Amino acid sequence: MNRLIEERINRRKLLRGSIVAGGTLLLRFDKMAWPKSGQVGVKDPLEGGRRVGVVEFSQEAPVPMETAFGDGLDGRMYTDFSRLTRQNVVTATESFYVRTRASELLEGQKPWMVRLNGLGTKPVELSLAELKKTSQPMGVHVMECAGNARSDHFGLMSAAEWSGVPLVKLLEGVKFKPQSTRVLVSGFDTYPTKSMSSQPGASWIFSWDDLKRARAFLATEMNGKPLTKDHGAPIRLIVPGWYGCACIKWVNEITLVDDGAEATSQMQEFAERTQQVGVPKLVRDYKPARIEQAAMPTRIQKWMIDERIVYRVTGILWGGSRPVNTLEIRFNPEEDYLAVESVHQKINDSWSFWTHTWSPRRPGTHLIRLRIKDPQIAATRLNAGYYLRSVEITEM
Repeated sequence: MNRLIEERINRRKLLRGSIVAGGTLLLRFDKMAWPKSGQVGVKDPLEGGRRVGVVEFSQEAPVPMETAFGDGLDGRMYTDFSRLTRQNVVTATESFYVRTRASELLEGQKPWMVRLNGLGTKPVELSLAELKKTSQPMGVHVMECAGNARSDHFGLMSAAEWSGVPLVKLLEGVKFKPQSTRVLVSGFDTYPTKSMSSQPGASWIFSWDDLKRARAFLATEMNGKPLTKDHGAPIRLIVPGWYGCACIKWVNEITLVDDGAEATSQMQEFAERTQQVGVPKLVRDYKPARIEQAAMPTRIQKWMIDERIVYRVTGILWGGSRPVNTLEIRFNPEEDYLAVESVHQKINDSWSFWTHTWSPRRPGTHLIRLRIKDPQIAATRLNAGYYLRSVEITEM
C-alpha cells in the first residue's frame, strides 16, 4: 500500500468529522535522559554519541500552538508537545488544550449552583462553596479530544493534576428513584453567535458503573488553582480515561434518568469519533467513550555516533486500562514492524514515554506508524494508523 492510499484510508475511517486546521509543530528539544530499560545491563545505544540536530514532522500544515483563538464552540488552543519530557509530564494550565472557549454569557451566571434533579423529591441545589468544602486531590489524568487530529499536530491532548469531588459519592448521599439507572450531566452551553463547526448542548449520560469504574469527579481545581473559564470554571466533570467530549464543562445540572433516555445532542455529534456503531438514538446503545491504548512519536533527534548519523525517535503512550510493553514501530508500509526498544509504562492515567533508535534505509519521506501486537488489548485508532506521522530524512 503506497503512502497516499494509506493516508486516504486512515483519514476516511477515522478523521471524518474532526475540524481541519493546519500547523507546523516546531520541535524544540530539552535534553532528555535515556529511559531505563526493564532489562538489567542494557545500555543506551547512543552512548558515546552526540546530538547534532532535530528533525521536524512533515506534511502538517500551520496552526498556532498554545495560543487561544476563535470564540465559543469555534474556539481552540493546541498543546505543543515539544516541551514534554519525562521530568515534566503535567501540562501547565496556560498550555492545556481548549476545544471550546467559554461563552460571553457566562458572566451573568453567579452565584454558581449545581441543580440535582430526578431524585424522587424536590430538586436539590449545591453551591460552589459547598462543593469546594469536600474537594480532594484526584491525581494526574490525560484528557484527549475525540477529534484530535494530525492536521493539528494532535495538539488537542494534555495532562493536568486535578482536585474535585467524587461524583458517585456525592450522589449516593441523596435519595433518588430506584429506576434512575443513569446519570445525565449537563453544562452551560449557550452562545451569542452560531457556531460554524459544532452545536450547543454540552451533556452526556453515564451508567452508574461507568462513573464508578472511571472514578469520575467534579473538578474544582487544576494544577493547584481554580479552573480557568476556558477549562470549565467554576466546575467541570472529569471522567478519567474518557474522551474530552464526555468531560462536561461549566456543570450546572445533574439529572437521574433511566435506560430509556434518548442520547444527548453531544453524544450524537461525537458518536463516530467515540467509535459508536452508527448514531444510536437511545443512550443504552452507546459504548463508553473510553480512550483505548494509543501511542505516537513526539520528537526526532539526529545523532552522530562512530562517524555515522542515526536518529532517536521519542514518543508517548497513553490510554487503555492496563500497562503494556508490546509496542511496535514501522517506518514505511513496505517495512516490517519492529519492537520499540524502550517502553516504560507504569500507569494508564497519565502518559508514559518510549524511545527507539532508527537508521533509515533511504532518504526521503518516511511514515512512522505504531501498533500494539497483543490482540487482547483494544487499540482501534492506533492499529488503524490514526496517529501516523511523517518525516523527511535528508541525511544518512
